[in-house]
Amino acid sequence: MGRSKLNLTVRSLFVSYLLAALLLAALAFLLYRFHLEERTVSLAVNGIYVLTCFLGGFLMGKGARQRRFFWGLLLGCLYFAVLFAASCLAGRGLPRDLGQLAGTLVLCAASGCLGGMFS
Repeated sequence: MGRSKLNLTVRSLFVSYLLAALLLAALAFLLYRFHLEERTVSLAVNGIYVLTCFLGGFLMGKGARQRRFFWGLLLGCLYFAVLFAASCLAGRGLPRDLGQLAGTLVLCAASGCLGGMFS
């Protein structure tokens, strides 16, 4: 991966996580204000993953200009990897439900790939 691709990847990940932080803060406010159910919050978090990975994949595809779907897929996988590593470092360890973990990986990778294809 060349230097420009590395910069593009880091920049796209940064934008994705910045948007995720804003959306999660808004979700936290809504949770506090309206006492949302766990199912609703879980669905909203998955929606945030999809939206932010799609945006990151879109930015990667715009910057890469070739094999956009691949770069979007890569961004989605990196997004998940950083999220997973942060979760492990925060002391949560491996989740008990590996199906949920695999589902989150698929959501992130697929939406990043779609973002790359639509760029």
